[in-house]
Amino acid sequence: MTTSELTLPGGAGTERRGRGRRRVMGAGKQLHAGPVTYVVLTVFALVSLAPLVWTAVAASRTDRRLAETPPPLWFGGNLFANLQSAWDEAGLGTAMVNSLIVAGTITVSTVVFATLAGFAFAKLRFRFSGLLLLLTIGTMMIPPQLAVVPLYLWMSDLGWSNQLQTVVLPSLVTAFGTFFMRQYLVQALPTELIEAARVDGASSLRVVWHVVFPAARPAMAVLGLLTFVFAWNDFLWPIIALNQQNPTVQVALNSLGTGYVPDQAVIMAGALLGTLPLLVAFLLFGKQIVGGIMQGAIKG
Repeated sequence: MTTSELTLPGGAGTERRGRGRRRVMGAGKQLHAGPVTYVVLTVFALVSLAPLVWTAVAASRTDRRLAETPPPLWFGGNLFANLQSAWDEAGLGTAMVNSLIVAGTITVSTVVFATLAGFAFAKLRFRFSGLLLLLTIGTMMIPPQLAVVPLYLWMSDLGWSNQLQTVVLPSLVTAFGTFFMRQYLVQALPTELIEAARVDGASSLRVVWHVVFPAARPAMAVLGLLTFVFAWNDFLWPIIALNQQNPTVQVALNSLGTGYVPDQAVIMAGALLGTLPLLVAFLLFGKQIVGGIMQGAIKG
């Protein structure tokens, strides 16, 4: 008996099934944006890009031209000269390598440890789990400025002053990352999948590697990008813990603002150089991260 033959008295079944088909066909249609949507998105894009464009314009001008009224609104011819001056004056070669080491190490450790901790809080049952999670979230309410003095004294006692591990160690894992991964895994990782792996004889390590990490991959990508951006742009603790002989990018850029009359064009050129790695990261991995988020949303 075919689907079309399944009818009820009065043809009610056929009518309901026909309505169901119409709903499905309607749900499958692609939604099209109207002109208002394009206008709003264009305005938001221009507003978001304005600071970056202005930084590039200022970096291509001279300091005298930036002081004039009205300010320049288009690119000049001094961009490469200002970039070279900023690179040499701030020692950005060493600073770039140091920032890549610091931000890369912090990103990898935060993603791995936060995923493990989030999995434990989301799916494992142990004593005081709720209290420990509450304490973890509570640390997010403490201003980081309060930890500067004891943290500096601790690093000095370890003999790590002006070394990169001074910046890396306090940021190996974050409360935000743990809470973020916990909230994602509660919904994205079915408990039945873990139990099935246990029944098949998988150890805890294999469950984490073959079940938890694949399910958490979209959230891990998002957390990794956010952590890398935060670690790259961090200024408060690196400026206290490091010096100009072994700086990160933000510490090195701070040296461009010294002097009796700072050259604003060179400062803008240095800021542009410090932003380029983040732009490259977004261009290279932005599509994969968005795709991972959509894949996780569909599976959820």
